[in-house]
Order: sequence, then structure tokens, then C-alpha cells
Amino acid sequence: MLLIPAIDLKDGHCVRLQQGDMNAATTFSEEPAAMAAHWLNQGARRLHLVDLNGAFAGKPVNGKAIKAILKEVGGEIPVQIGGGIRSLDTIEFYVDAGISYVIIGTAAIKNPGFLQDACSAFGGHVIVGLDAREGMVATDGWSKLTKHSAIDLARRFEDYGVESIIYTDIGRDGMLTGINIDATVQLAQAVSIPVIASGGLSSMADIEKLCEVQDEGIEGVICGRAIYSGDLDFAAAQDLADEYDDVDEADDADDA
Repeated sequence: MLLIPAIDLKDGHCVRLQQGDMNAATTFSEEPAAMAAHWLNQGARRLHLVDLNGAFAGKPVNGKAIKAILKEVGGEIPVQIGGGIRSLDTIEFYVDAGISYVIIGTAAIKNPGFLQDACSAFGGHVIVGLDAREGMVATDGWSKLTKHSAIDLARRFEDYGVESIIYTDIGRDGMLTGINIDATVQLAQAVSIPVIASGGLSSMADIEKLCEVQDEGIEGVICGRAIYSGDLDFAAAQDLADEYDDVDEADDADDA
């Protein structure tokens, strides 16, 4: 189980939002690269970046901070990024800069042809972000609710060749109310590609619940406000997830 620290970038700073509201941002660091180094030292095996300004502008905005993070990490772990990725040129820019995975959200729903082209041109580097409220996908910074269910879109995008799906329950994001385990499992069971949980992670109990169902196809979880507020000790949570992985490996060995 991958525990993936989130570094949300707004005006060059590391912030956290509540339910995607840009006006409800809490600044946790003015040096995102130093924050990246911190999570790397805490045992992170992947980082999750979001260009919040870019999500609204439709193009990369926090390029300076992103490049500083990549320089700090130095290729030791994969870095994934979302926010304003709406052209192949933007994907090329990020991949050339050292980003391992680009996350396409709104553009995937509004322009499926773009997603198909992205998967063809950058196979193995494309993740789709599905942000949903009560199972229905939202777009445009979560401001518009569509008539598409997350499961239906996930199945369609799986056929396009996306690497994985990040499923966010936007009603829980940044609220420390717990991961929507049931909805995440339902989505993971509906597709054969990995699903990454997001939205509402609050405690070790959430980590335990996710680890118990990871065999359903849940690859990891985005860790946001909880690891910044201190509600969740990231290193301890990663150790717990590793213990579950060790047990699963032992069970597999016994079955063999």
C-alpha cells in the first residue's frame, strides 16, 4: 500500500484546501521543496503534487516550485502531478522535467479524445483523477457536477490505457472525516487497473481499513491534511501498511 503525501501548490506555497475551496486554504509551508524532502525522509515512496493555480488557469502556473521539488527529490521516488493538464505540450513539459505520472481530471471528462491521445503518446505516464460527490463525477475545480458516474467513466478510461485511477470523495476532502471505503472498493472492483484512494484520510484506522481491502485493487492513498495537522503520523502509518504487506506476502508464500 502506497501512502502518498500531497503537496498542493498555491502561489508557490504548500497549502491544503477544504473541499477544493481556494478561499479556504491553509498554508503549511512557504518552501514546498523542503516539504518534499521532509516526506522523503519520512519514508514516502511517491509524491502527489497539485498545481492549484494551474487547475483554474488551465495551464501550469507553479512551475518554479515544481522544478525545485523535482530537484530536491532527485529522482529517488516517482512524482505525480495534477492541475491544469489540458494539452499534450503540458504533459511533454512535465515528463521531460522528470515527472513520472500526470493526472488528468476535468479534461478527461470534457475531452475524452485528448485522454486517448495522451495515453497513446505517453503510455505508462497517465493517471485519471475522478472527483465525485455521491458517486457522480465533478469537474472544473469541483464546481460542476456531471451526470456521469465514477464507475462508468473508470471503465471507459481503463479501455483507453490509463495507468491508474485516483478516486476522490470531494465531500470528505480536507475535512478529516475518514476515507469513503465502500465507494473506493466498489470502484476498484469495477476495473482491473489500480485505484488510489483520496479525500478525508484522518487516522490510523483509515490506514487499517484500506490495508484490509487493498487486495480489491487499491494501490495507495493520498495523504493530505491529516499528515500536516498531526492527526496522522506519516512514518508510523507507512510502517503499519508495510506490516500488512509483509503478512500478505507470507500468506502468498504459504499458499504456494
